[in-house]
Amino acid sequence: MEKSKTLERSSVVYSTLPVVAWTAVALLWLAGGSNYLTRTTLTTMRGSIIQDIPMTDAQFGMLTSVFLWFYAAVSPFGGFVADRFSRRLVVISSVAVWSAITLVTAHVKAFEPFLILRALLGLSQAFYIPAAVAVIVDYHLGPTRALAGGIHLTGLVFGNAIGGLGGWLAEKQGWSDAYTYIGLPNLGLAVLLLFFLRDPPREHLGLTAAKSHSQQVRLGEALLSLARPGPYYYFLGCQAVQGAVSWIIIGWVPTLMREQFTMAQGTAGISSLGLMYGSQMTGLLLGGFMSDRWSRSNPRARIIIPALAIVLTAPVFWATGWYHHIALTLLSLSLWGLAMGFLGANNMPIVCLVVDPRYRATAVGLMNCCTAIFGGFAIYGVGALRDAKFGVSWILTGTGVGVLLCGLLLWLVNVTLKQRESDVAPLIPVT
Repeated sequence: MEKSKTLERSSVVYSTLPVVAWTAVALLWLAGGSNYLTRTTLTTMRGSIIQDIPMTDAQFGMLTSVFLWFYAAVSPFGGFVADRFSRRLVVISSVAVWSAITLVTAHVKAFEPFLILRALLGLSQAFYIPAAVAVIVDYHLGPTRALAGGIHLTGLVFGNAIGGLGGWLAEKQGWSDAYTYIGLPNLGLAVLLLFFLRDPPREHLGLTAAKSHSQQVRLGEALLSLARPGPYYYFLGCQAVQGAVSWIIIGWVPTLMREQFTMAQGTAGISSLGLMYGSQMTGLLLGGFMSDRWSRSNPRARIIIPALAIVLTAPVFWATGWYHHIALTLLSLSLWGLAMGFLGANNMPIVCLVVDPRYRATAVGLMNCCTAIFGGFAIYGVGALRDAKFGVSWILTGTGVGVLLCGLLLWLVNVTLKQRESDVAPLIPVT
């Protein structure tokens, strides 16, 4: 009886907020694009930057590494802040701070302050994603939850894909002007969010109760809750392996393709990452739509769909490693991008299935932390393998093993959640 009342209350809240709910998705789509554009545009401006600020390749690489380290370290705390306080204000503050940092970066004249600003950029951006996805799932309580999340993530992919805009601007106007032209509109976006983004009621709670309830959230309690053995363990492992595989592809596959197929640098980059990002955007929309429909009869469909997509991708990576044909390489990248789209659209809905509602943003923060840490280790590890003269075949075969492990860990989320549901009635209404 209590469960039916809760679901009915959630349904009523959802039905009264359709315009506000989709407005939030649209605004956060823009913010997500800004998030990834400002973090990735650095790599496309390398030539222009090192002309003005001489630095070694190791120093230039450190600009990205320090971003990832600070992003990973602060992400769990960023999620906790979004669980404890107003998620709207967390989003707006994060956007405003990273926009200001982007503008300040335009006036840097030496490597050391550049490095400090990149660390601060990682710190500021660590607060955004946990708060943003929590806002979306609090607005979209069931029949549009995965699709809304998928649409939001297409903004992040789009921002990543247009990172070359910085390189083009730097080539035409100089890298300082490029940072200015990117930073100013982002600061305007923060103002737009201030006026039009609204805090949704926390799921299962009214507005007044949500404010009182949120004050009870404590970081120690959140971490203890998430540390309990259960399906979230496997989901965290899945995210860590996914981060490793994705960063291997982003960091090394363009180089491997150039070496395997004697392609030009630009052609290899566009062929690999462009194809993967295009497939990922398709997967975000298609995976969200499929999950929302199937989850009405089986809530664990949000886990099953991406798990099957990931597992079926592994054999193609193995074939790519041992049969050097460009068609197989492009197919493996397309399937991985599609599978990552399926997973991305369902990330937060899966968290809603396996985590206490009070700690959802903290859970996402921990996931981001693991993704960044393991991604960094994976990029370094492949470099070490290449230095040790391991060939392309072994690297791609190992990547395929990682793909399979990622899918199996996600399937274990399904298995343990099903077991938990059979043992006791779920505490969290499935949506």
